Amino acid sequence: MSDSVRNEFWGHQLDAVLSEIVREASICQVRLLDPGVVEAVLHDNPSVCGHDNPVAFKKLRELLMMGFVVREKAFERLGPLEADAILKTLRERIAAKYGGALRGTLGGSGPA
Repeated sequence: MSDSVRNEFWGHQLDAVLSEIVREASICQVRLLDPGVVEAVLHDNPSVCGHDNPVAFKKLRELLMMGFVVREKAFERLGPLEADAILKTLRERIAAKYGGALRGTLGGSGPA
């Protein structure tokens, strides 16, 4: 597999997972970019939700766990430099498009 095809594949995989994470976080009104929020979701703590939706919260938690798995696979397949470059681009795009909905008063880092 050529480098550009491989990078495009992993970029698409990461983008798909991150887009779904953002969607579910928006439904639950979870501010994923605030410190400690991702950890709270991973520990199954719905107190970080601004809107009660158990189905969306469960999906968000599962997607976050899957996001970490996909991220690790991307690092294995691409190497840390290429994977970081793809993740940086995706983070910037998501922050520009959805940052206000995912951030409270403080910014932090998400799963990817």
